[in-house]
Amino acid sequence: MAELTLNHVKKSFGATDVIHGLDLHIESGEFCVFVGPSGCGKSTLLRLIAGLESVSSGDVMLEGRRVNDISAAQRGLAMVFQSYALYPHMSVRQNLSFGLENLGMSKSDVKARVDSTAKMLQIESYLNRKPTQLSGGQRQRVAIGRAVVREPKVFLFDEPLSNLDAELRVAMRSEIAQLHKRLGNTMIYVTHDQVEAMTMADKIAVLRDGRLEQFGAPLHLYNRPANTFVAGFIGSPRMNFLPAQVDGSELKLGTVSLPCPPVFDVSKDANVQIGIRAGHLNPSDSPHFQLHINNIEQLGGETFHHGTTDSGADITWHVVGQTQLSVGETVGLEIDMSKMHLFSQTSQQSLRLS
Repeated sequence: MAELTLNHVKKSFGATDVIHGLDLHIESGEFCVFVGPSGCGKSTLLRLIAGLESVSSGDVMLEGRRVNDISAAQRGLAMVFQSYALYPHMSVRQNLSFGLENLGMSKSDVKARVDSTAKMLQIESYLNRKPTQLSGGQRQRVAIGRAVVREPKVFLFDEPLSNLDAELRVAMRSEIAQLHKRLGNTMIYVTHDQVEAMTMADKIAVLRDGRLEQFGAPLHLYNRPANTFVAGFIGSPRMNFLPAQVDGSELKLGTVSLPCPPVFDVSKDANVQIGIRAGHLNPSDSPHFQLHINNIEQLGGETFHHGTTDSGADITWHVVGQTQLSVGETVGLEIDMSKMHLFSQTSQQSLRLS
């Protein structure tokens, strides 16, 4: 196990800055997920940690030791790629043992470690097969096994499940989480899928344009997003946003006045955005706004109503169970004020005091 610290790490490719002075500390044994939209720098950051790319400035610290000038092979890390990166001409056993043999380990020790890893990952029955004879899920287990067998200080996963179908992704998410519990190693996992991040991580680092927007436990990010980007990215469906104006101790939402909860500091901006999750809206005879429904997703056990308000804001309303409403209808909705978020329209930052 090993703790990892990034001190003001920057990465540039020519004149293009990709990572902008990023600071991050990952505790030993944590499962940390880097999440963000495509092009936000999460895979580049992982490669900087692995030593596959060199930092332009700043320090990568592993177990308190600066490793900027240490080669990838000597950092004691193991990486699992999206593409599996297995040797097609080798059997599964040979794929698992190849790296250990190159380290000069004895044949008996190599066999013992490969057999132990294969048993842990339940890939014993196809140790003699070639990768082309395996399914996508089986190949991914072998790729993970090749990392496990090295007994690294830190596991690095670069979108390892993106090539799998939806059902298999759910199963593999669980397997990787269970693997972390068994081994206890530090794991860093890159994904663009916030559901993977929420279900697997001890801590989530939300990235945008090479900058760290927020870092913390999944539910902390869900319940206390630092800004509208995190609020809109973490949680499915994304948070709804409604423009409002500050009027003393009240919020003006169209023609409706709402009391501003005292947990928000509205002295900084006269124009704000109300943030509310899809499940925190309720039908009301005294609604805060009208939703004009233009699409309905009936999933049996739950329903998502998509529509717009009179001000043109796009809103998703979630209910448990099935709906009797139809596309084209209008419904009055009330905001659960105890679950409301408030953001500055100028800075996009949360206005919550604590």
